[in-house]
Amino acid sequence: MTFIVFVGPTLDPKEVAATGDFTCLPPVSQGDVYRAARSRPRAIGIIDGYFSGAASVWHKEILWAISEGVPVFGSASMGALRAAELHAFGMRGVGRIFEAFRDGTLEDDDEVAVQHGPAEIGYLAASEAMVNIRETLALAEKKGVLGPTSRRALEEFAKSLFFGERDWPLLLDRAASRCIPENEVRALRDWLPEGRVDQKRLDALAMLAAMKESVAIGEPSSPSFHFEWTYLWDEFVARAENGVTGSSVTAKLILDELRIEGPQAYGRVESRALLRKLAAEGASGTAPLPPDAARAALSNIRQNLGLFTKADLDRWMSAHDLDPASMERLVESEARLEALRRRFARSIEPAMLDELRLDGTFARLAERAAKKEAAVARHRAAGAEAPTALMSTGLRLWYFEKHMSLPMPADINDFAGRIGFENAFAFDAAVYREWLYLRDCTNSS
Repeated sequence: MTFIVFVGPTLDPKEVAATGDFTCLPPVSQGDVYRAARSRPRAIGIIDGYFSGAASVWHKEILWAISEGVPVFGSASMGALRAAELHAFGMRGVGRIFEAFRDGTLEDDDEVAVQHGPAEIGYLAASEAMVNIRETLALAEKKGVLGPTSRRALEEFAKSLFFGERDWPLLLDRAASRCIPENEVRALRDWLPEGRVDQKRLDALAMLAAMKESVAIGEPSSPSFHFEWTYLWDEFVARAENGVTGSSVTAKLILDELRIEGPQAYGRVESRALLRKLAAEGASGTAPLPPDAARAALSNIRQNLGLFTKADLDRWMSAHDLDPASMERLVESEARLEALRRRFARSIEPAMLDELRLDGTFARLAERAAKKEAAVARHRAAGAEAPTALMSTGLRLWYFEKHMSLPMPADINDFAGRIGFENAFAFDAAVYREWLYLRDCTNSS
């Protein structure tokens, strides 16, 4: 296990690596902390991160890492901002910049933002951070290089600039226009090479030391909160984990092939994938069920087994040695299983792909998905139109009664959800693709 640090341009990654067992990653963006925490490092440190050009690191992925027992530290730049926002939940902020944001002395993100170059040139900073300008001017005043009025005027001028434009040459060149005495400007220019304060660097180095010290003394990393797995979090995990399968066929198309094979095929793989997901993620406690969950579970059981009357249900319970108490237990367990399915609705997809790889069906589904994609592209090129509402109804009848030999379900949205589609529209689109593909195969045979 190692320490993972997101850094650049505050510190040179080579310098960080030389201070200990640190793995340096580029400035953090959304999804990076989640993926880093999956590798179970000793701790994660956030120094630099993206404010624009990429989605910023999400607060909840930091909370998830903490809930998994991975300490997360922050300082200097993006790390200081997130630590100030999450220190009450256990994120560990280090340094003067973090303290200023935590205490409300500073509030704006642009205080730490800088313009910088790409990774190829070491994220070389092309502007000066406002926090560094503040600390440098304060020290210049303390040392007698500037008077209080001049210090305030330069600070206000720097703050008025776009963060990417802030640098010392510009401040010095325009100091006269801010009514700064010429002798003070000259004194500041001469003093800066030795006197400039890089507070972001100082805070970042302090964080690296704090990370090593914390692990060395074995500080506890138990979270002080319960992490709630929500629909939005599940969507986030799906985006963070999903990707291409290694071929031109995407994971979605391969799983759509499984879904279109129907509830039995999909449910068999989903059940094994849920077990795999729980083995990887662990269970975070038993959440209370919604009031109508048990009623919905019982309704699904009766519909699936054809128990449409109370007499049918009573006979089935008797034949399966179930009294009312044990039936209630069975219904509750079914409701909890459905809640688990909904919890992992999207993020389970990588685990399902793994199950398909292990049971030997991945290659078959991937090949079929590729052939279907080619066939659909040919039909589009020939001017095939998207299905209308009336055509979708006919396609549903074709799919259930002719293709699957199943009765048409009363609730298409519910059926679509049980085989992993987002909604009935996604299901209809997959059915249309299946119909086009099979028609293409029939015509070419």
